[in-house]
Amino acid sequence: MTKVTSTPADDATCGWFHLSKPRQARPSHSGNTHARWVVVGAGFTGLAAARQLALNFPDDEVVLIEAQEVGFGSSGRNAGFAIDLPHDIGAEDYIGDIETAKVSLKLNLTGQTILKALVEKHRIDCHLRPSGKYQAAIEDRGVAVLNAYRRGLDKLGQPYEVIEGKDLPDHIGTPFYRQALFTPGTALVQPAALVKGLADSLPANVTLHEHTAITAVEYGDKTVLTHRHGRITADKLLLANNAFGMRFGFLQGTMLPVFTYASLTRELTEEEQLCLGGKPFWGLIPADPFGTTLRRTHDNRILVRNSFSFNRDGHSQQKYLDRFVKRHRESFARRFPMLPEVEFDYTWGGSLALSRNHMGYFGKLAPNVYGALCCNGLGVTRGTVTGTLLADWIAGQRNDLIDFLLSSPGPNKNPPEPLLSLGVNMNLLWGQCRAGREA
Repeated sequence: MTKVTSTPADDATCGWFHLSKPRQARPSHSGNTHARWVVVGAGFTGLAAARQLALNFPDDEVVLIEAQEVGFGSSGRNAGFAIDLPHDIGAEDYIGDIETAKVSLKLNLTGQTILKALVEKHRIDCHLRPSGKYQAAIEDRGVAVLNAYRRGLDKLGQPYEVIEGKDLPDHIGTPFYRQALFTPGTALVQPAALVKGLADSLPANVTLHEHTAITAVEYGDKTVLTHRHGRITADKLLLANNAFGMRFGFLQGTMLPVFTYASLTRELTEEEQLCLGGKPFWGLIPADPFGTTLRRTHDNRILVRNSFSFNRDGHSQQKYLDRFVKRHRESFARRFPMLPEVEFDYTWGGSLALSRNHMGYFGKLAPNVYGALCCNGLGVTRGTVTGTLLADWIAGQRNDLIDFLLSSPGPNKNPPEPLLSLGVNMNLLWGQCRAGREA
């Protein structure tokens, strides 16, 4: 018996969740249930895996378990960038090995295609738009990053546009940045609305149980999952719960639950929109990974995201929200001095499952147990495609993308405690300090 010592516990202040259309959560599980397929985690990965299992095995019931409420967890807390391009922050040009980059591009594009088709088919109201993204720099080091990324994009044969600082106000309103690289392939989305819509459009043979936190697992010929109000016996189990997969006894000491933080303003008035200028809908990521991500949303709010913390148990901590909202206000004021009266309506944190070698896990974890874990910050597209392909592989399918994922070495081992926490916290602190005006 493996005791699950930590389950998801996010803060209640995520703007995306509260501003998306309310839905009726599915009942939590109770009693004893047996199912051929059980998927744990109803984020992008788990929703995709459950959907594809149901399509591949239409005569079987698929049970999907979510510890919180759909859209409340990590998948509904990101900045809403469905990115197409490879983004290897460990490579000098953000592209790295060209052959690997080509497959990564294909994976991300496949994830985008799956999501776009589902949004169109089920008319999911999530403001999914093919808007592209800006990657912007302020300091010399940031401009050097953009130049290196341009070389990588040239190598990969992908289009981009260089926008100089004097022209950027026509795009994003603020003259704060020195230069930006615009790439057209990213789609922007309201992530909580998308996740909710995906959950409410699952095939009829998927049974979703929300507010069902697994507290213990017993592995064997069948897997028995225990929670407060019952048990679920699975012939085959799929884990799609990212860093919490370690709590289920797998890949222990490999994933890093790192939280990042965002604030969302109130809606801008018509006068404030005129003062801001620029396009009505856009997204910007920083040249420095520790810099500030920005979005102007469909309802004319501004999203500011920066700052990180290492929360080993995967739980939100109020002290970080209190600390980082002040940094968000400073970052907002530097970029948008023309909007001095605009306040934040929401501030929240959300976890990323990261690995030191930027690798995820895909495949078999144990007899009758499978996993697609550790999205390394690309959960919207990468979670969608890996969840889908895992279900296809289990059904006996093979293709170049599945073979690529199966060949990955997976996340590498982390140092033991207390060295791990010390090292991660020092790196996060140094990175945020080094970001300078990019933060």
